[in-house]
Amino acid sequence: MKVALLQINPIVGDLYGNAAKIKEFANKAKGADLIVTSELALLGYPPRDLLLYPDFIAAAWESLQILAKDTKSLPPILVGTATFNKIKNGRPLFNCAAFLKDGKIREIFLKSLLPTYDVFDEDRYFESGSGLRILKYKDKRIGVSICEDLWNDRDFWQRPRYHFDPIETLAREKVDFIINLSSSPFTIDKQKLRESMISISAKKYKIPIVYVNQVGGDDDLIFDGASLVFDNQGKLLARAKSFDEDVIVVDLNSKSTAINDYLDNKEELIFKALSVGLNDYLKKCGFEKALIGISGGIDSAIVATIASQSLGCKNVIGVLMPSPYTSAQSMTDAQRLAKNLGIKIVTLEIASLMKNYDKALDNAFKGFKKDITEENIQARIRGNLLMALSNKYEALVLSTGNKSELTVGYTTLYGDLTGGLAVIGDLSKTQVYKSAKWINREGELIPKSIIEKAPSAELRPNQKDQDSLPPYDVLDKILSLYIEKHEGPKQIVSKGFDKDLVKRVLSMVAGAEFKRRQSPPTLKVTSRAFGSGWRMPIAARTF
Repeated sequence: MKVALLQINPIVGDLYGNAAKIKEFANKAKGADLIVTSELALLGYPPRDLLLYPDFIAAAWESLQILAKDTKSLPPILVGTATFNKIKNGRPLFNCAAFLKDGKIREIFLKSLLPTYDVFDEDRYFESGSGLRILKYKDKRIGVSICEDLWNDRDFWQRPRYHFDPIETLAREKVDFIINLSSSPFTIDKQKLRESMISISAKKYKIPIVYVNQVGGDDDLIFDGASLVFDNQGKLLARAKSFDEDVIVVDLNSKSTAINDYLDNKEELIFKALSVGLNDYLKKCGFEKALIGISGGIDSAIVATIASQSLGCKNVIGVLMPSPYTSAQSMTDAQRLAKNLGIKIVTLEIASLMKNYDKALDNAFKGFKKDITEENIQARIRGNLLMALSNKYEALVLSTGNKSELTVGYTTLYGDLTGGLAVIGDLSKTQVYKSAKWINREGELIPKSIIEKAPSAELRPNQKDQDSLPPYDVLDKILSLYIEKHEGPKQIVSKGFDKDLVKRVLSMVAGAEFKRRQSPPTLKVTSRAFGSGWRMPIAARTF
């Protein structure tokens, strides 16, 4: 049997637009016997609280019926969608795959395992489906599974999350092959995990597995596509393009392969993922241009580079806002960066604005020494100017803070946290430097002096980040253990870190939670990012 994998980039909520795209790509599936989309492809993933509106689901069903009629002349299609739970008990919806054939919706296959970890919260909306999910078509018994249904092999995971393995159940029913409709967000190294997991399952059960993944950016999530087909020996037969829409048709009875490359360089992979996430975020939110506060520092340089290559240099505006503490070197670096990238730069001096603030607050601040308050005012002046330009130019402001700063609160609310999207908010400072070196692998795009100078916010004379923070190579190791590995203070100290330093760092992390709640959406590339998957309390004590 020839199966077509439709790897598309849907827009959340655009039911009729997504249906039109499914039809468009289904028409490209020449010679296929069966066509398959990704999970919830008709709705876009993740639809989140749109699922709370019955009218939305009713409209989805209507668009599905239209799609069935519009594709009547095409091979049957398994479409990822949602349907009402007509049983009185349980959640109101099912996450499902609808089988469209001869102009009608013929069957519905329900998702069994509902993830409620990290960015997932499916138990909020969906009821777990029960019963066998076997599609009988063309003398074949086809096992139908949806995303998480594939992720519970007890021989692969040390501690399976669920008590039930849908794939094992389908294998017992002697299906000819298994299809998995998926919307699996990108993180670094996840593709290796997927391929290993699917290969092991296919080989163990001696059943081919077809895995169709979504592609594109939706809010804080990035989907890398790279849909897969493994034969009954666990051998990779096909891999769709990564980070791009694609249609591949695979003959499950043939040994021929169609394997697209998947990026194996970490820095290149991150750059590509962030570029896709940024581009889709702007387009799906209705923006064409981006604004970036260019400081002459490493973080804004990385964001400007990603933006210029993702959106095109004509759609990126750099804003240089020097204060009396901005060094001549930083001014030069910012201007050189803008020239190298080919982006427009706007310069707004803020010294006079700082004086006006000082004058307005003079009486209220009488008797107080200058401190971080004045530094924050500088940052907030810049934030206000960026937002004014954003309104006037109809351009989205991109926040330039990195994960290290966001984690310990080395940021200013309504200042450098200003923006509609945090592009590198899931990259540690050390990873930012690695990315800069990769960007310059073939020539100096980011001025060398930006990479080599000590990082500084330049909010006071001779300020350096290390005046307030531990060295980034030490700080980032502690933060990674705590944030991404979920290790507590005792575990971290046992790895050789100073007890007082660990206590200080984790106290900073806890104290900055209120800031993170107000920061822009952050593009997720690691296993734990600040966004929809981060749910720490604000009013809490450290442990």
